[in-house]
Amino acid sequence: MSLSRMTRRRALIGAAATLATPTLLRAQSTDAFPTEEETIETQIPVRRNISSFSQQRWQDHFERLGDGCLLADITSRAVHYWGPDDVTYRLYPSSVPMTEELTKRGYTEVVRKAENPRWTPTASMRERDPSLPQFMEGGPGNPLGTRAMYLDWPAYLVHGTHDTRKIGRQSSSGCIGLYNQHVEELYPMVKIGTQVRLL
Repeated sequence: MSLSRMTRRRALIGAAATLATPTLLRAQSTDAFPTEEETIETQIPVRRNISSFSQQRWQDHFERLGDGCLLADITSRAVHYWGPDDVTYRLYPSSVPMTEELTKRGYTEVVRKAENPRWTPTASMRERDPSLPQFMEGGPGNPLGTRAMYLDWPAYLVHGTHDTRKIGRQSSSGCIGLYNQHVEELYPMVKIGTQVRLL
C-alpha cells in the first residue's frame, strides 16, 4: 500500500514539474525583464499616502484654535479636526477634487450644516455631464451622503458619500468627501464658524 502511494506522489510531482517547466524557462529568459530600465536612484519616487495617517498640530496651520479647526489635506487625502477643547482630535481618509482646476486652496469657514442634504449640481458639473439631474433630494444615491458642512466658498462642501469607492481618490468636483459614518461623527463636533483650511 505504501509503495503505491509513493508511486502516485511521484507521478503527481512529475506532472507538476512538467507543467511548470515552460513557465520557469520564460522566467529565466532575459526577454521577460526590461533591460533598459532606469535605476531606482534616478526614478521619481512614488508618493504614498503615509502622511495622511500622521497626526498634525493645529498650530502649524491656524493662528488660534477658536471654535475648532478643520484641515483638508488634498495631497495626502485626509481630513484633520481639532476641537475647541484642545484635546479632541480626529483624522479621516477623504476624497479630493479630480483635477487641480477644480481644487480650491486656502482658508475659509463652515457657514451652514445640513442633515440628509439636497444636491443641486452646478452649471459646470452639468456641462461636463448633461445626464446629471437639476436637483436631488437627500437620501440613498445622493452624492452628498448623510451630512454636509457648507464652506464660505460657494459650491464647496465637506460632506459624506454613499459611494465608498471615492474615498482616498481624486473623485470629486471640488468638495471634500468622507465616509458617511465619519461625517456623522464629525458633524455634531463642527460648529458654524469653524475655521477650515484646504491645503
